[in-house]
Amino acid sequence: MSAVLWPVTASIAAVLNAANGSGEHEMAMRLLKVTEEAGETAAAYIGMTGQNPRKGTTHTPADVADELCDVIIAAAVALHAFTTVPPAVLDAKLHAAARRLDHTPERAV
Repeated sequence: MSAVLWPVTASIAAVLNAANGSGEHEMAMRLLKVTEEAGETAAAYIGMTGQNPRKGTTHTPADVADELCDVIIAAAVALHAFTTVPPAVLDAKLHAAARRLDHTPERAV
């Protein structure tokens, strides 16, 4: 995980808190921002694959990667609104996901 993720997202969250407050409405807005960024990622992927014949191929894999980074940043910023220790919460979640991989049942052949 990038060493700058948590200090930078904490700074972004602090700026948002100062500008918009930190109540339930703002928490909801931060969650919606994650959804917005996910939608932009989907749109970039659609553009990369040329799924819209009217528009053709409009995006590159780098565009999709860029949008995915926006999702990660928005989610990290939002996480600050729901816990005082976002790095620990994510770390625990990552380890839980890794443990699940260790217990994946084998497929029948």
